[in-house]
Amino acid sequence: MTEEFPVFRKYSNNKNFLKIINLNEFIEISVIGKQVLFKKHEAKIYPDKLFIADLINCNPPFIKISEEEFSIIENLITTKN
Repeated sequence: MTEEFPVFRKYSNNKNFLKIINLNEFIEISVIGKQVLFKKHEAKIYPDKLFIADLINCNPPFIKISEEEFSIIENLITTKN
């Protein structure tokens, strides 16, 4: 993988947005109703590393998004705090 980080993805349901920081870490923003949740994930076991590889490779159900699209969702968190 020769991807430059960070890279940005979302689930096809448009409710989960991801910022992949490196091969072992990503940030997930989940929109659940009117709530917006933020969680940082760290891959410590092999299945988690495979999941991040799927994110990077845009395997379904993941879709590539721009940094701007991710930032819009990220700003929902900062404006509510």
